[in-house]
Amino acid sequence: MIANDLSKFVSYCKKIQPQTQEDIKQFFEGVIAFPYDKELLLQAYLFLNIKTLFPSCYELLLFEKSPIADYTDLGKCDFVYLTFQGSLFLVETKFIDTEATGATERKRRNKHRNKVFEQVITLKSRFGHYWDIRPEQLECGVFTTDSEIDWRGNCINVITKSISIDSLEKWRRTYKQTHQP
Repeated sequence: MIANDLSKFVSYCKKIQPQTQEDIKQFFEGVIAFPYDKELLLQAYLFLNIKTLFPSCYELLLFEKSPIADYTDLGKCDFVYLTFQGSLFLVETKFIDTEATGATERKRRNKHRNKVFEQVITLKSRFGHYWDIRPEQLECGVFTTDSEIDWRGNCINVITKSISIDSLEKWRRTYKQTHQP
């Protein structure tokens, strides 16, 4: 992708996601106050701590939108960031219930682990093909509540980060106390 292509993509993003970074921050702070959806709470943590988790990320371009025009059947990406280096960083999130026990729950966790990696790798391929972006200009990350994924990204060039469910809940309570009126 050359600079002109990147500016076209950024313009596209601003059309389909016109909210400012401050608007998005307010949305996620609302999620913290009323955590109905655990996946959204995980995404709020990611957005509000992006510089710590994925330091190369500079600006959120898309959240829960298809990066491939209106082709939502080709998949939505949880987050697409512009990096300080001028590349794109795709992040998929997955709340994985690590506290549930039993054989069925172990199978479910493994299915979720595999699915989140499959999602980000598939999106990287489709995204690169559709927007004519070279693979080295697309980075990928996965963020979950399961530390078992931390090593899985090494051989497939996916940066992995996780937070425990307990730590996520503690963060929510602390953030709510220190940032909410």
